[in-house]
Amino acid sequence: MKEPLRQQLQHGLKQMGLHYSVEAQQKLVHYIQLIARWNKVFNLTAIRDVEEMVSKHLLDSLVVQPYLEGKTVLDVGSGAGLPGIPFAITSPDKQFVLIDTNGKKTRFLTQAKIDLKLDNVEVVNQRVEDYQPTKEGHRIYFDVITARAYAATDDILSSTLHLQSAVTSILVMQGKLEPHFTSEQHVLCESQSLDVYGLDAERHLLEIKKKTI
Repeated sequence: MKEPLRQQLQHGLKQMGLHYSVEAQQKLVHYIQLIARWNKVFNLTAIRDVEEMVSKHLLDSLVVQPYLEGKTVLDVGSGAGLPGIPFAITSPDKQFVLIDTNGKKTRFLTQAKIDLKLDNVEVVNQRVEDYQPTKEGHRIYFDVITARAYAATDDILSSTLHLQSAVTSILVMQGKLEPHFTSEQHVLCESQSLDVYGLDAERHLLEIKKKTI
């Protein structure tokens, strides 16, 4: 592990008021090193420089971690595992499902889960519309659904509707703020402007829930 990377990460976390154990920080650095290694063959992300990944992948994901509530989280269109894997590393008390249709990316996610010893992660290679999780014959709903650079907000809401309960919090991570959506079944609870250390770009978070009758 390159110590400068962990120092860079530690400094960014401190500036953002986030505090994680040394072990968690080591896993986060190991994770982006895995991305960089697999990127050479699998083209997981357009960002090639591992130092850039600290702010553009790790800090850009972890800025939302304080908004996670509940125990079960679905990361839709997880891709290389963003934000799902950083969340899973820093929230070991929660269970995460990372879903993506790209087989190469889910193979990477499966290997990352093994290498990072993330027992709280399940990887699913499937369209989210077709994903029908059950436990003991009962439909599973998630406490939180996250989406980062995945699709338009309306598409996120409609494709995951069957996985939402009345209390599910849908966290949509955006660059330029576009809070408007046409779904009549949902309501925007909160819109947050996010400050990501080392990133000179707009970042916003929408928290959306089903309307209650």
